Amino acid sequence: MASVTLVVLQMLALLAVMWPWQATNWNAWAWIPIATGFVVKGWTIAHNRPGNFSILPEPRANARLITTGPYAHVRHPLYFGLMLFALGCALGWNTLAHWTSAGVLALVLDLKSRREERFLRERFAEYGDYAARTTRLIPRFASRRPS
Repeated sequence: MASVTLVVLQMLALLAVMWPWQATNWNAWAWIPIATGFVVKGWTIAHNRPGNFSILPEPRANARLITTGPYAHVRHPLYFGLMLFALGCALGWNTLAHWTSAGVLALVLDLKSRREERFLRERFAEYGDYAARTTRLIPRFASRRPS
């Protein structure tokens, strides 16, 4: 039940961040995070195999762990792409309703990713090592110094 609730909240927040509300002016700079979000999501979908995705946090029965491509930079690149899209919509419409909706979406994706990771740790023995070297939602592109 909690998984379905998270998905419903995700969809509602996404719809709210896209809805024009009372906004009258669009900030053209908003297209940068929106386009970047679509690139990240496209790269993720192209890198992953069909059938490996699930809208629910629980992995599919035939799922495999992907740790290359966009997943080498962030464990949840689709969520990152959605957050970039929401940031762009909030920047574009620039209303309190849109900024609030983007914040709610980020919170829901944070909760959803934490739930998903519990399932992934149970399912894939190597997930702990993968999680130790990548960030969860926001990629870290700077090089790491050896300890």
